[in-house]
Amino acid sequence: MSLRLVGNIPAAIGVLDLQGGVHEHLEHLERLGVAYKRVKQVGDFTNLAGLIIPGGESSCISRLLNFFGIKDVLLESHRRGMKIWGTCAGAILLARKVVGETACLNLINITVERNGFGSQLDSFVSEAILPDVAAEPIPLTFIRAPKIIDAGPDVKILLKIDDYIAAAENKSVLVTVFHPELTGCLALHRYFSSKCGLNPAISGNNYIDPLWKNSSWTKYAGI
Repeated sequence: MSLRLVGNIPAAIGVLDLQGGVHEHLEHLERLGVAYKRVKQVGDFTNLAGLIIPGGESSCISRLLNFFGIKDVLLESHRRGMKIWGTCAGAILLARKVVGETACLNLINITVERNGFGSQLDSFVSEAILPDVAAEPIPLTFIRAPKIIDAGPDVKILLKIDDYIAAAENKSVLVTVFHPELTGCLALHRYFSSKCGLNPAISGNNYIDPLWKNSSWTKYAGI
């Protein structure tokens, strides 16, 4: 399953379990066949090859990082090689600059505008090809999404639509302003797993599970 070991323990991808769309990411990682775990406290950062910061409310997650005392260990784990992927609110938290606000983690040289498309009513779905991720179109779900309006020279743009950047990365951080976990497509979770040095069980140009339902994640929430 994993190409990386810490002792005899397979390295895992963690999902920051403080607020937001945690369960949907867990379900995608399980289908992908990589080791995964919830991350809620300092001890949960052991053996992590990567961490997903899910969508939710960025200001709430930022406060909880400090309240539970895990912001510093997150940053230290990143310095030691842990990769990070932020979706929607996660991208806001990882940005170096946030319009009108103070940045939180400052781990990728991008400028983000919160609620870049408007209110919740302006949410929408689309699709696009991300050549570095998959050869086939990937479904995109934007929910009260931010916009990446600028990126530094050390940032690789994976997807640009009109006047904004929707996906970008540097060597250790991936950001998407949309929600891959809300579709049946595993392409971006596979891409992040590979970025973390793991070997996903599913290969190919793209993978969209025809049997996936948007309620598949509920077993992780005890619903």
